[in-house]
Amino acid sequence: MASAALLLPLVSAPPASSAARPGTDALQREFAEAAAEYHVPQSVLLAVSYLQSRWDVHGGAPSVTGGYGPMHLTDAATALAAPSPHAEPGADARGDTGGGGTRPHEAAPPAPSPAALPERLRTLARAAALTGLPAAELRRKTSANLRGGAALLADAQKRLGLPASGSADDWFGAVASYSGASDARAATTFANDVFEVIRAGQERTNDSGQHVVLAASGSLAPRTDQVARLGLTTPPPSGAECPASVSCESVPAPYQKLEGSDYGNHDVADRPSSQKAEFIVVHDTEATWEKTLQLIKDPAYVSWNYTIRSSDGHIAQHVPTKDVAWHAGNWYVNSKSVGIEHEGFLARPDAWYTEEMYRTSARLVRHLADRLGIPLDRQHILGHDNVPGTTPSSVKGMHTDPGPYWDWAHYFELMGRPFHPTASPFSGLITILPDYEDNEPVYTGCEKPGQKCAPHGSGAVRLHTGPGENTPLIKDVGLRPDGSPSTTGVNDTGARASTGQQFAVADRVPGWTAVWYLGQKAWFRDPWWAPVSVGAYGRAVTPREGLKEVPVYGRAYPEKEAYPPGVPVQQLVPLPYRLSAGQAYVVGAEVPGEYLWAGNFDVAAHKVVRGKDLYYEIQFGHRVAFVRAADVVVRPSNR
Repeated sequence: MASAALLLPLVSAPPASSAARPGTDALQREFAEAAAEYHVPQSVLLAVSYLQSRWDVHGGAPSVTGGYGPMHLTDAATALAAPSPHAEPGADARGDTGGGGTRPHEAAPPAPSPAALPERLRTLARAAALTGLPAAELRRKTSANLRGGAALLADAQKRLGLPASGSADDWFGAVASYSGASDARAATTFANDVFEVIRAGQERTNDSGQHVVLAASGSLAPRTDQVARLGLTTPPPSGAECPASVSCESVPAPYQKLEGSDYGNHDVADRPSSQKAEFIVVHDTEATWEKTLQLIKDPAYVSWNYTIRSSDGHIAQHVPTKDVAWHAGNWYVNSKSVGIEHEGFLARPDAWYTEEMYRTSARLVRHLADRLGIPLDRQHILGHDNVPGTTPSSVKGMHTDPGPYWDWAHYFELMGRPFHPTASPFSGLITILPDYEDNEPVYTGCEKPGQKCAPHGSGAVRLHTGPGENTPLIKDVGLRPDGSPSTTGVNDTGARASTGQQFAVADRVPGWTAVWYLGQKAWFRDPWWAPVSVGAYGRAVTPREGLKEVPVYGRAYPEKEAYPPGVPVQQLVPLPYRLSAGQAYVVGAEVPGEYLWAGNFDVAAHKVVRGKDLYYEIQFGHRVAFVRAADVVVRPSNR
């Protein structure tokens, strides 16, 4: 029930609004000047930049593919020389006792030499030659970066033998060339997306406070035939399970026997006939595209279903959705999910994911969700950092990607499922929904342990033991059995709630909201003038009458009576948390107790065990968990 404080007028006042900063149209002018200098339509320059960076400058930091500035001019050789990010903790990506081999998420192989880098990772050098500007200036100075991007487009137009037309329609081939893609389909997909931005228009204030507008152009007739002049390869149909609106290829993960009874690197199955996929899990690679493709081809490594390239959103499918990839560190989740890796590093907030990556990933997820019957919400579209450990000993080793800098709100907007209020502000449930750009919690450990990360937008809010910034962070006894509080570490998920996650309200006071989280009351700052949550309607579980507490689990396995001879009974070990009477947690999926026994390379010997027990997936902390339906009652929230 909501606190009585809800019925009282709020006595706190919002901060005085600051005057508009002078010069917030400087970037718009610089786009116009660069476009005019190189005779590129301004709409084309703006739209290409939007697809690469959403017009952000990222403080001069490179992207995951070594791209600098709003035009994403690539200089991977320089970027590779930068210090490595503080890596996330490792975990067995296959999970618990599914059978077969289990391998750690080991370090990626050494980076290739700069000379071996593909041309798409070296566009800044070409821009320097075309403009006569020093490489350092193209990396650091925004106006120079825009000139470099305009020069590359103009050069591509010239190399195609086309005039510097004032009509955007005549620049389709040059835009396709800008993607750096090596095949016609990937280049065309990128150009189609650029022209969709021109058609629809965009308006945004970027990360340096610059307001940029691209007016909608309405109908367009782009010269798509120009792509043929680029001389790119045209790969044959790959058979990959992707929507027609993306560029996709098949790069199969090996399924083969290893030494002894070991095998890799996934399990052949027959989903959805054998099991229904309930989740899609979003990962980041913690490696470049090239290194990631090396890893997926290693039969002694783990696997995932898809990888998405940062520079142009190109997708590679490795494991069919009917089969089980070893990606989540939780065997139950593996058997019930599809895993998608994104080229990126969670601890480098400015090694940004490009807009094109977000867009193609959103299309892929929407396509898979529709085909596999997976709801588009945060109970079913999980980050790897939302996947629970399977036993108390595995909690500390679970992965933390894609991390607090992944923009879940924008991602779901692109999927056509934006988060919004579904109940009044006084509902018993809330959805976490901070403004990504303005929400900048302090994180540490991006470069060195304990060192503050650069200020950056985030989709996560921090949770305290009381309604005050100086109160301790809440505890996660799974991560710290000694009872010490959580930290601000970028990989510490113990006191973090993320955009789109839903929780039951435990209390409210002016400017602060408390939710039930890991068996305790967790507070976050939530002032009415800058709320970070919205009212939600849904269902929540609470212990059945007469039970003081009920166990929570990291997997939904059948009761022991369900296991046939020859299949070892899997012990259902509770996690080191409890759901106590008086607490409530939001319900996600409803799933039967189920276990995939894939103990050897012989697919015919694999079995799916189903029991009579029903489970509810709940948002228990930053990670989801499962409770037995027999232990709880489900109640709808008030609106």
